[in-house]
Amino acid sequence: MDENKFCLTCKKQLHGRTDKKFCNDNCRNLHNNQLNSDENNLIRNINHRLRKNRRILECFLLPSRHSYKISRQNLNNSGFSFAYFTHIHTQKNGRLFHFCYDFGYFELGEDEVMVLRKSKIE
Repeated sequence: MDENKFCLTCKKQLHGRTDKKFCNDNCRNLHNNQLNSDENNLIRNINHRLRKNRRILECFLLPSRHSYKISRQNLNNSGFSFAYFTHIHTQKNGRLFHFCYDFGYFELGEDEVMVLRKSKIE
């Protein structure tokens, strides 16, 4: 083995396979976690926001409700963020539904939205 090979994390000299980059699993994991930490934090924060939005929409749709009309202000006051959603569904008539996974909403006007489950529009 080339005597000039060193672990990418701790810089210890490597022994064994010629293509070895790390001295052990801990160094390999630490290296990969450091490479992905900024991306992981961004994704983790977005996923947290999406899950929170979904929980808020779900709380307005008790099992007995198929849909629920609510003001945008009440959703905002509940901590809902209109900037985060997983996808948009457009009906043939042009109505846009914004979804956080299986719960969504569509605008009834400037101040009101209708909250519903995805299965109710298909």
